Amino acid sequence: MRFFYLLMVLLITISTSAQSEQLAKNYIQQGQYEKALSIYQKLYTKNPGRISYLLGLVESHQQLEQFDKAESILKKRIERVPNNAQILVELGHHYHLQEQPELAQSYYNKAIETYTNSTTNNAYSLAQTFEKYSLLDEAAIIYEKGMVDNPRANFNVQLSKIYGEQGKLEKMFNSYLSLLKLQPNYINIVQRNFSDYITEDATNEANIIFKKLLIKKLQQDPKILYSEMLSWLFIQQKEYKKAFVHEKAIYKRNDEGPQGIIDLARIAIAGKDIKAASEILNYILETPASRDMKLTAHKIILKAKVDHASKKDYKTIVEQYNTVFQEYGKSRETISLQVDYAHFLAFNQDKKQEAITFLKDLIDRERLSRFQSSRIKMKIADILVLDQKFNQALIYYTQVQNVLKNNYLAQDARFKVAKTSYYKGDFKWAQTQLDVLKSSTSQLIANDAMELSLIISDNSQEDSTQTALKIFAKGDLLAFQNKNEEAIAMYQKILNDHKGEKIEDETFLRQAKLFEQQKQFEKAKVNYLKIIEFYGDDILVDDAYYWLAELYINELGAPEKAKELFEKIIFNHADSIYFVAARKKYRTLRGDAIN
Repeated sequence: MRFFYLLMVLLITISTSAQSEQLAKNYIQQGQYEKALSIYQKLYTKNPGRISYLLGLVESHQQLEQFDKAESILKKRIERVPNNAQILVELGHHYHLQEQPELAQSYYNKAIETYTNSTTNNAYSLAQTFEKYSLLDEAAIIYEKGMVDNPRANFNVQLSKIYGEQGKLEKMFNSYLSLLKLQPNYINIVQRNFSDYITEDATNEANIIFKKLLIKKLQQDPKILYSEMLSWLFIQQKEYKKAFVHEKAIYKRNDEGPQGIIDLARIAIAGKDIKAASEILNYILETPASRDMKLTAHKIILKAKVDHASKKDYKTIVEQYNTVFQEYGKSRETISLQVDYAHFLAFNQDKKQEAITFLKDLIDRERLSRFQSSRIKMKIADILVLDQKFNQALIYYTQVQNVLKNNYLAQDARFKVAKTSYYKGDFKWAQTQLDVLKSSTSQLIANDAMELSLIISDNSQEDSTQTALKIFAKGDLLAFQNKNEEAIAMYQKILNDHKGEKIEDETFLRQAKLFEQQKQFEKAKVNYLKIIEFYGDDILVDDAYYWLAELYINELGAPEKAKELFEKIIFNHADSIYFVAARKKYRTLRGDAIN
């Protein structure tokens, strides 16, 4: 019983001290140094061995410019524990505050010397103390020596960050590579950190240094890691064929299959380099890759060709699809390819009924899983929407919802029910479906649902007749049907007849994106500028900044204007979905070599 009582007293005392220390820290953050000093004096008197109490007391005195008292406390601790390198750093910083840099440096040097002559392994805490006061050179010395003294120690992350801040790029890259050799699962984190230095510009200093370092390491020790990082570097520079050289080398040395090559092809397609993607995927078709991989390669390249085709290419694309079907058959194995082909028939060649018949025959001919049949029904429904047969489309979407319940495809079907209802002007039912989807497990669907929901609700409150919203929905349907000129004209009706209404900024944005597709770049620019001028405080202004900046870079040859727009996103819209991309592109345009 007595032991239990003593234990309770001890726990209460510890809890009270912790609360008092937190209160003192809060007072320091708020600039109430006298109150912080009072608490730290009591805590230090009760437990003078606790380093956090000592440092809190010293800082309170320093902030109140009671330098003699702070110095006395530090020197007394050094007299008691002369080999405490951390306190030597604190004393050095104390003299730095009093503008005595030479005396401060002498104590920093003494701290390093004390650590060097010590047998204790406290490199991390000492280096952290140096870092606390931005003494990066001294911190790096301690981390480096700590790893020499203890081969099991790994301070590569800390050293990499310091080297980066110092502008020692080769040492930074080298340190991160050393980390990856020990912990390969850090690769995504390391690549994100590299992105602060590496740009799309192959002549950027950091890119050149990194490339030379990797080639040198690959020559000395041909590890797959160095090939992976070279491939990543070339991808950042949009040099997909150079990345392909290294992906082939990785594939030949790995037993994991050509997935890396497939992924590279997808990246090249996203970068609009269809020629490079074709070359990459043709390699898969020529290697002894699995049948599934080869089918995937066919699917990716055919879809890319469809997405970037003009009418004169259609005949060749049909022939290529038929060649694949002759080799692999029209069976369960090629369902995904057949669905893509049906999409091509309906959306590109305007052969809607032929596409629907093709898909229905597939359902009737094959024994399909519920997921396979649901994917086919989703495409049939999409084509029915294209043909403005909305009620029939809703039946198919609802069937998918009921069969798969909470699956991702079911959520997508529910969203398309909402979108179809929106197209046909049934905004109330569309809103009901969208409200459910706002909490979707798929962030993409949830975001799309939120966006459409806001368009409907915002423009229903202002105009109970929903006149402008109905025109807007018709414009969206025409855009879905690839009738871009007609969609542009429909949006123009809003801009002519509903000036100043809430839907105007959305209309400018929708129309601008279609102008870009039609390569009417000056008209797109005008729309973006109108959003910025008239809706500078509204939710779409960061969209306008970003897409206009992209337009200036990619089509209008005005990178300096783009830089100004990216800068506005960085400094005025930190919560924007474009923030990270804008910051990276801004640094590239500014010619930054380091963070």
